[in-house]
Amino acid sequence: MRVGYLGAGTWGFCLASLLGSKGYPVTLWTSNPDFARLLTKNRQHPKLPHFRVSDNVTFTSDLKQAIDGAELIVESVTSRGIRPVFEQVLSLGNCHAPIILTSKGIEQNSGLLLPEVVLEVMGESYRNKVGCLSGPSHAEEVIQNLPTSVVCSSYNPDLMLLIRDAFNTSNFRVYPNADLNGVAFGGAMKNIIAIACGISDGLGFGDNTKAALMTRGLHEIRKLSVTKGCHQETLNGLSGMGDLCVTCLSKLSRNYTYGRLIAEGLSAQAAQEKIGMVVEGAYTCVSALQLGEKAHIPLPISEAVYAIIYDNLNPHQAVKALLQREIKEEHL
Repeated sequence: MRVGYLGAGTWGFCLASLLGSKGYPVTLWTSNPDFARLLTKNRQHPKLPHFRVSDNVTFTSDLKQAIDGAELIVESVTSRGIRPVFEQVLSLGNCHAPIILTSKGIEQNSGLLLPEVVLEVMGESYRNKVGCLSGPSHAEEVIQNLPTSVVCSSYNPDLMLLIRDAFNTSNFRVYPNADLNGVAFGGAMKNIIAIACGISDGLGFGDNTKAALMTRGLHEIRKLSVTKGCHQETLNGLSGMGDLCVTCLSKLSRNYTYGRLIAEGLSAQAAQEKIGMVVEGAYTCVSALQLGEKAHIPLPISEAVYAIIYDNLNPHQAVKALLQREIKEEHL
């Protein structure tokens, strides 16, 4: 099965190598010609040193070359980049391969989950060809073959099983879950809470504080999930609580690191520049508040994160405002 892989960030590089190691010929696309040449020459990603990509993976900056003849298209660009990239795919024509999304986010203004964005671009006839892969999975650990478990989903049960079989290995376990919206939603929202946890640690607060943020953050995610018709049980699983844990607790998480850098005194822009990769939670935070406002659902943690990033609210003042909120009975 020939794979066209879109996006050569650390996650794209990692999963392309995983597929290549299983014997699939993979053409990995990046929009940057210089970067494609660098990857071709070195066979290593600059942010994943010491790990050489499978020989079955080739690199290109020609999108048509990547998708021509592909029997499976896998995406690892960014939530902001999903729409323009698939508009390019559509413009090239003759694309009939299933599309598997691995990015996590919610599109701003439209409020669409990433599978919904692709469906809107490619057309309703593509519904049975769209799926996703999500869960607790840092590229830095997956590429070392450290064990983890993730979730795959699709509008089409047969495609869901194809995704499972394509990606599953002895150390990368893939569980099917038919709730596509729930899988995509949990993966998007946990990034916002991870920024909050990074801010908490950066301010010198303890594990108790972080546990409270994660628990109330999951409650916030569950409240907003009704706007996308998600199954509540999905958010207790790998793509919800599982991904929330790894993103909030690990220093490998760029969202956590972003929040911590801001709390330590960097501006939001400076923190982004220091990380050098996209911080999806900063983008999705805007989308979440737009959904919450439309549905009249308060999202206090997301609101605080937004105010710190976009309104330059002092993190200490944001924490004070959260602690002064009226205490209500806990509902789970």
